[in-house]
Amino acid sequence: MNAETKVPLWKARVRVPAHETARTMALFELTPHPEPVAVLSHEVPGEDDITVEALYAEPADEAALTEIIGHAVQVAPLPDQDWIKLSYEGLPPVRADRFFVYGAHDRGRVPGNVIPLAIDAGEAFGTGHHETTSGCLEAIADILRERHPRRVLDLGTGTGVLAIAIAKASGLRVLATDLDPRAVAVANANVIRNGAQGLVRCVTADGFAHEAVAQGKPWDFIVANILAGPLTRLAPAMRAHMAPGGQLVLSGLLRNQEAMVLGFYHGNGFRLRRRYRRGPWSTLWLTL
Repeated sequence: MNAETKVPLWKARVRVPAHETARTMALFELTPHPEPVAVLSHEVPGEDDITVEALYAEPADEAALTEIIGHAVQVAPLPDQDWIKLSYEGLPPVRADRFFVYGAHDRGRVPGNVIPLAIDAGEAFGTGHHETTSGCLEAIADILRERHPRRVLDLGTGTGVLAIAIAKASGLRVLATDLDPRAVAVANANVIRNGAQGLVRCVTADGFAHEAVAQGKPWDFIVANILAGPLTRLAPAMRAHMAPGGQLVLSGLLRNQEAMVLGFYHGNGFRLRRRYRRGPWSTLWLTL
């Protein structure tokens, strides 16, 4: 889900009261050095406290995180395993509007009357199980029912799930980009797995810095499921690369980050169409 996704090698862990979960996740998300690859929460039935974990591609400062969060944070290296893939193994399939996201272990459970998305996490994020991905899928379904875009960009594609969803639902060509070449490799494999080779092109790019992105503008439909910090920094570039009347889906942000993100986009001429809230996470549908 992050445009700057890397394979996590370190984990920060803290136990907090349930009512502090959203605040703690937001603090992990907003701590920039290093920026987390993902922030997760785990609830154990019968226990009052919640475990919040942040995954990093480099060591995080345990003392600094403890001071920021106000509870004792433990930082430890992870064994050399594919933790992203392992974290999704055994999870049930996900239904988001007309999309049905499933892994290899659920291949025989796909119902009729859905758009099936066979997604392997590999070394990238975005399988549909995360609230931000399912929120994006619902926003995509709403936009495609109302609009007929022509130029579509998935910025920070991760596993490619959103680009594949748009392509399979509409038959549109989609450019999918990610900063991490390993995520692009995973996305390409998922494109092939879903028979979308002629529709989805995956490239390695840092934000809008790629010839294919420049050549494709003005985009009239952009999806960006990354983190709140990069989203705010990209607001002027979003405006510069989007066609008037274009549709924009932003996610990877917490509910209490909505006002901050919207402030940057309102200042660049975007207006809010709809919020999609799943747990502590939010997805925003904007128009220019």
